[in-house]
Order: sequence, then structure tokens, then C-alpha cells
Amino acid sequence: MTDTPDVLVLRTGVHGMPVADYAAELRERLPDRRVVQARTPAEERELVAETPVATGRTVDDDVLAAAERLELFACAWAGTDHLPTGRFEERGVAVTSAAGVHGPNVAEHVVGAMLTFAAGLFEGRRRQGRNEWRHYRTRELKGSTVTVVGLGAIGEAVLARLAGFGVDTVGVRYTPGKGGPADEVVGFDTPGFESALARTDYLVLACPLTETTRGLVGWAELETLPHDAVLVNVARGPVVETAALVRALREDRVGGAALDVTDPEPLPADHPLWDLENALITPHNAGHTPHYYERLAEVVAGNVRRLAADEDLENRVV
Repeated sequence: MTDTPDVLVLRTGVHGMPVADYAAELRERLPDRRVVQARTPAEERELVAETPVATGRTVDDDVLAAAERLELFACAWAGTDHLPTGRFEERGVAVTSAAGVHGPNVAEHVVGAMLTFAAGLFEGRRRQGRNEWRHYRTRELKGSTVTVVGLGAIGEAVLARLAGFGVDTVGVRYTPGKGGPADEVVGFDTPGFESALARTDYLVLACPLTETTRGLVGWAELETLPHDAVLVNVARGPVVETAALVRALREDRVGGAALDVTDPEPLPADHPLWDLENALITPHNAGHTPHYYERLAEVVAGNVRRLAADEDLENRVV
């Protein structure tokens, strides 16, 4: 290569979006920079050797080993637990995330899932398939209690969109003293969390996967929820103990579950979750709207300029 790229878009790109489209979004926002898309493994290794900024979902070991001049890896996902952050830190490479760009789209997915269960749309679709005109019982969101675990960009966006539904809200965060946009805020390690579960109609998981949140919702928590409660998980699959959830759904111990993330993921074709009528499964799809990629490109382009100006990076994790 004769010209050194300023920004290298790795082949991993962005899940659900063609890599070329992501590169085009970055070029539009960085007209004075050379944004190059790697098309083969060999090209990726060659280009990254002279590139200060690389972006994508993840980075292969051999690519990272070749990244001698890399200063910033801009992760295209909000979560970075899948990255070798220790190796980046050892090499003095900053890492940023896509935190915050998922708020509007994932929040709309959450509210849509809640309305699907409240309005009984599953049952309506089943009866349509049988050409059956017969009423069935539904309920309203109004007057229900929604507990949102995680008050980051997604959690706050969910609460903002619920403001007009007349629901009571509980937020769960590490530092409940900071408060938040929920009617009540509790911590993970307080009796307040168990008390909130016992009166929760919709439990929304929008937290990062950490040692605290891994396995946060197991059989004890599912058993504490009311029998008609609905679980909505847009966090990470391992936040929920899958075997316990399958049991709870089979035994009608909870009303249902909307899962945009699962453990394992992708969900194997023979997994029992697929066959449960009270489970709504989407393939980690909640964030895949065009506006997500526009917001992501804004964050990454802004950080390219901040890096050049030696300014603090947005969403820095390393």
C-alpha cells in the first residue's frame, strides 16, 4: 500500500451492516482523512501495521500483533468484555466502545416487546392461524411496575419512553445513591432488589455483563417474580441462568420472556427455548436500525479528531 490509512475498518465491521456501508459513513464524517476498508486477512495485517486507528467488532490476535502503530481501537459494540483489553493496555492502545448509541432503537424494542405480551399478540397470531374469531384476555401497561436493571443509555431511554404509559418504575444500579429517572432506585446487593422483584410486572435487563450481573436472574429471582411477570433481556445472555428460565417458562412460573440475547448465543437450532410459546426470541437484533450506524460513526469520527488533538476520548474503556 502506498498510502497509509488514517482509519482502518476491519473485516468484522459492524454486525448487521455491510462493512462498506460503515466505511462510507465514516468517510462522510472524516472527509480529510483516509478511511480504508480491509477486504482480506492479508490486507488487514498489512494495513494495520501503519494505521493509528482501527475499528470493528473485534480484532484477531494476528492483526493485533501486527498493529505496531495502533493508538486507538474503536469497538463497534457497546460491550467490550469480548476484547483482549489487557493486551491493548500493555501495548498502550486506547479502546473505546459504542456505549450510548443503542439507546433509542433498543428502548423501542423493549417497549414493543412489553406491548406484545400485554396485548396478547402471540395469542392473536395463533388464533389468526386457525381462522378463529374468539376473544382472549389482555392487559394494559398502565398501573404495572417495570423494573429496569441498568441505568445506562439504554435503561434511561427505556424509562423515558415509558413515561407516557402510567407505569411505576424501579431502577437498579451499582450506586443507588446517584438516583436516576426511575420512581425508585435500588442496588444489586440490597433487600430492595428482592422487594422490587416481588412486585415487578416487567423485568427489563439492560445492564453490562460483569461479575455482579452474571447469573443475576436465576431460579430464586424468577420464583420471586409474580406468576404473570415478563422478562425482557437486551443485556447479555449470561445475565440470566438459561436452564432456570426454561424451567420457569415451561412451568408457567413467569408469564413470558422476550430475549434479544441468549446463553448460548447464537441459540442452537435444537434448544428448548425455540419451542416455548411464551418466549419471544430475536437474534441480537434490537440495535440493527440505520440510525444506530449513523450514531456509531459520529462517535468514532469524533474520537479520531480527539485523538489527533490529544483530547479525552468519548466512551474510553482502556
